[in-house]
Amino acid sequence: MELIKFDAKRCSLCGKCVEKCPFGALSFEDNGIVVGDTCRMCGMCVRQCPEKAISFEQKAGSFDKDKWKDFLIFVEQERGDIHPVVFELIGEARKMASKVNFKVKCVIAGGAGTVENAHKLLDYGVDQVFAYEDESLEGFRADCYTDVVAECIAAQKPSSVLIGATALGRSLAPRLATRFHTGLTADCTTLDIKSNTDMVQIRPAFGGNIMAQISITKSRPQFATVRYRVMDAAQKIENVKGEVVVCPVKEEMKNSPIEILKSEVIEKTKNIEDEDVLVVAGRGVRNEKDVKMCEELAKALGGQLAFTRPMIENGFGDVAHQVGLSGRTVRPKLIITCGVSGAIQFTSCMTGSECIVAINNDPEAQIFNVAHYCIVDDLYKVVPYLTELVKQQKGDE
Repeated sequence: MELIKFDAKRCSLCGKCVEKCPFGALSFEDNGIVVGDTCRMCGMCVRQCPEKAISFEQKAGSFDKDKWKDFLIFVEQERGDIHPVVFELIGEARKMASKVNFKVKCVIAGGAGTVENAHKLLDYGVDQVFAYEDESLEGFRADCYTDVVAECIAAQKPSSVLIGATALGRSLAPRLATRFHTGLTADCTTLDIKSNTDMVQIRPAFGGNIMAQISITKSRPQFATVRYRVMDAAQKIENVKGEVVVCPVKEEMKNSPIEILKSEVIEKTKNIEDEDVLVVAGRGVRNEKDVKMCEELAKALGGQLAFTRPMIENGFGDVAHQVGLSGRTVRPKLIITCGVSGAIQFTSCMTGSECIVAINNDPEAQIFNVAHYCIVDDLYKVVPYLTELVKQQKGDE
């Protein structure tokens, strides 16, 4: 797929584009100009050409879907370990791949231990893993990682590329989509695929008030970032048949104006997505004192306090502790909702919880439709009682 087009009739071979290219990607060869692998689609040559002989070409319908096959998953590593969102992406990709007879492939980049981690992925049903291991990739530098993954995409021509919607993934994905002049759907909560290989990508929009269904029909590859904890992780398989392909890291992939001076692990509060126990305060919790009451229950259970969106908007907490489409998706072992009505924007992001206990004095509250245990009573009686009960049981132990 050619993304840069030269008009031979207009080009005077003045060399302005070769001179101005910041990546040295253009060169004279056989009485013409050749675009090298280091081209980053920055557009400098297009802007600098005095004859207007250079243009980007990405016309709708100008690609052949049959040439773009399989799923490619970017494998994020966090301090030497594979990020758990990767296994969720593999699980979802395997489901979709079975519908269109695609393979599931991964690309992993990093420092020492990367190839070792690549072999671990084969246990989860991955067909191929392309591993780029080099000390220059030890820390995440967006430009270097973009070059590495872009090379893999250009060689493999995947129909879809899946990336975790983490801080790293949100930095990498738009750069890759721009490089290939194609679409990106961010923060997906549901994925599916049509028989024509167009991926159906569903994500919250307008502050979580609607669910948008998006398809990239006129370009490839299709890029999607997927929220952590919204999909089931892949399970290990018995008959491992995949392979690891160790790829060379070219010199131009190592070069970057970004220099990592220092890296350190900062102690941080456990994310609500990783908690086994959550107590959620909804609009039925009226003031700061009542929030403290719910927090005491959360602490007694060894969990965290979370909130619905209206509570965040009223200043009772921050977005990092919000459950819902415009916040976080959670799947704890136990979640207790206090005064939560149960709007779809909230329930769609917590129904994967193992045990849901709902406390509400309205017997018609929607939250009871998804709860495993329903307590129709005044939360100001129930919550202190539960807190005291938990403390007594801990004391007995």
